[in-house]
Amino acid sequence: MLLRKYMSLLGVGSAIIDLILPKETYRRGELINGHFYIKGGTIEQQLKRIDCDLVMHDQTTGQEKVIDTATILSSKNIHSDESNTVSFTFKLPESIPISSEKISYRFKTRLTFNEGVESKDQDIIQVI
Repeated sequence: MLLRKYMSLLGVGSAIIDLILPKETYRRGELINGHFYIKGGTIEQQLKRIDCDLVMHDQTTGQEKVIDTATILSSKNIHSDESNTVSFTFKLPESIPISSEKISYRFKTRLTFNEGVESKDQDIIQVI
């Protein structure tokens, strides 16, 4: 059991997170409703928070810019092999550029624990 704890502190066997969205294409100003799927790892872990950044990537400059962030604070324990869902709602800004060959968007999600490394997920969306 002690080995499992130390392995999860290094990220091996930690809980994982996945942002589930109903579609990949959205209009500027649209309200996105989805959920985070959280799957427990090999040991019980205490969740601290979920951060989800909308990131714009500009191919011409190679730069990424965080447009907005949604944060959910939690002190919930996730048990070994337990599955949970947490609702996700995000309103796309009206003023962002539409997706193109040079501009792309993604949600970068981080699940933070009281102990151990973060679990991460990325989901590409298209803005029209």
